[in-house]
Formats: sequence, structure tokens, C-alpha cells
Amino acid sequence: MTEIPTGPDGRGPKLYLATVIDLYSRRLLGTATGLRLDAELARAAITMAVTTRGGKDAIWREEEADRVVFHTDRGSTYTAHAFTRLCRQLGIRQSMGRVGSCFDNAAAEAFFSSLEWEVLSRHDFETTRQAQTAVLDWCYGFYNHHRRHSSADMMSPINYENTTAPNREAA
Repeated sequence: MTEIPTGPDGRGPKLYLATVIDLYSRRLLGTATGLRLDAELARAAITMAVTTRGGKDAIWREEEADRVVFHTDRGSTYTAHAFTRLCRQLGIRQSMGRVGSCFDNAAAEAFFSSLEWEVLSRHDFETTRQAQTAVLDWCYGFYNHHRRHSSADMMSPINYENTTAPNREAA
């Protein structure tokens, strides 16, 4: 999760962004924005990600239990009972980094760094609505469809998934 400043000199209300990224393709599967940094924001993002992948039945089968792993830091949003319960209900195994280690969640940190450089550093948002519009447009318009990734053979996440879809089950 990250915060996006709004208002004059960034002193207005903060907009919070929660994300779910597929490490295979670097595709942004789910996002949620809100004015509060809490477990509900994380729940909304992971619910959107599951929906993007076709729902619970598409991501979880009994013979392949624990197939989906969701890696996060040890923040209270991800350790909250409401969030951990949702992960269990969806058949998602939680994985958390070591305390004090930023390297365990490098893909998410890289995503937020790109967002900061490519969007946030170039705009001053007067309102949270303006911030939300610009950030989500970049996420789903540019990041998923056009931004190339070295870990995805220099293709966009969507192109990489479409190109490698037949091989994905073997990965």
C-alpha cells in the first residue's frame, strides 16, 4: 500500500492505494483506493484480483490447495483478522516478509517506485478524485497494457500473459 498526497502542497487528505500484483507477469490484478489505510482496503484489492482471475473456483481447486500465495509485509492491514479470514475463505495462502526487510516485497516496492516516478512526481492533485483518476488510468491503461518489464521478456504484463498462456500451467 502507498499514500498519494493531495491538496495544496500535499497537505490535503491522503488517498491510499492497495495493490495485488501477479509475480509471473507483473500484471496488476487488483487495486483499491480509499481515504483510510485499513484491512478493508486490502480486502477490496484482493477481492478484485480474485475476480480478475475468474473468481474463487478459478484460482483454487482442492487437488491444488495453496496454489495461490499472496506475499506482503507484516503490516497490521495484512495481519488483521478480517483480511486473514478472507484469504482462508478464498483459498489463498499468506506469506509475509521478515521483520525489517524491504527486500522480501521487491516487486511491490518496484511498482510503487514506478508509480511515484511516472505519475506522482509529475502531478499535483487538488482532490482525491483527481488523484484516483490519474493513478487508476496509469495502472490499468499504461502499466498493464504498455509498460514493458524486464522480468516479462520486455513485454507488457498483458502481452506476456497472452504470449505465454499455454506455458503458464507448467510454470
